[in-house]
Amino acid sequence: MPRHIACLSFDFDTWSGFAARGMTTPTPVSRGEFGVIGAGRVLDLLASRGIRSSWYVPGVVIETYPEACERVVRAGHEIGHHGWSHVPPALLEAEREAEEFARAMESIRKLTGHGPAGYRSPSWDISDRTIDLCLRHGCRYDSSMMGHDCSPYFARRGDVVVADQPMRFGETTDLVEMPISWSLDDHPHFEFIRAKTEVLPGLSNISGVLENWLADFEWMRRTEQWGMLIYTFHPYVIGRGHRMILLERLIDGLAAMGAEFLTLDEVQQEWRARQAKDAPHATA
Repeated sequence: MPRHIACLSFDFDTWSGFAARGMTTPTPVSRGEFGVIGAGRVLDLLASRGIRSSWYVPGVVIETYPEACERVVRAGHEIGHHGWSHVPPALLEAEREAEEFARAMESIRKLTGHGPAGYRSPSWDISDRTIDLCLRHGCRYDSSMMGHDCSPYFARRGDVVVADQPMRFGETTDLVEMPISWSLDDHPHFEFIRAKTEVLPGLSNISGVLENWLADFEWMRRTEQWGMLIYTFHPYVIGRGHRMILLERLIDGLAAMGAEFLTLDEVQQEWRARQAKDAPHATA
């Protein structure tokens, strides 16, 4: 029977993403803090639709806003690892990456009473050590890469990539990759950022973005018997009034197309079970 899944995921970064860019003056910090207001609006909407989602929260945010994070947990949403700071792992030295990874694990355990099932790197840029850290700390999936659009796959480690040589593939691991896309992320569509080295225009009209997001699901529904799409939101982005209307319309539009809403952890478990069932030894 056809099965088409929508995963709503929220990167609850608040001010940490701005701080990682060196933007620590009061205005960008306050801009990030709006995420706490936005998170409350998002949680109310999800509750009204009976939807559970996945939230990725840096350790510094858990420690700064424990009550807001506890509300996410009480509402039954998944809490995933999103680093300690919001500095991308690819920019960290090995020792600091390992230290920050472990520190964030402890913050999540303190918040939820257990370790996270999944990891999502800040800014979606992992290092060549990150997969090993995920496995070492008991994560079952990663959601930082983009090798598919509507199906999980097992992540590799140890690829050798040189610009003028054929790529040499590394080892396939037991870590499930839950692929994401910048096109299904609210941040590049909507956020205007002006920094010393970059200008991100953002500020798109919601109608075109909504049309794209629904069309991706429609394509998956037409072409796949079983598939999933991961939408990524940031409460300080999606929590603005007109964008909350977009999120409401997206949820209702997906539901009208028969979408089932699951957390990323639920999907990776289901996908593992499907892989085991379809493996050659399962019918031998």
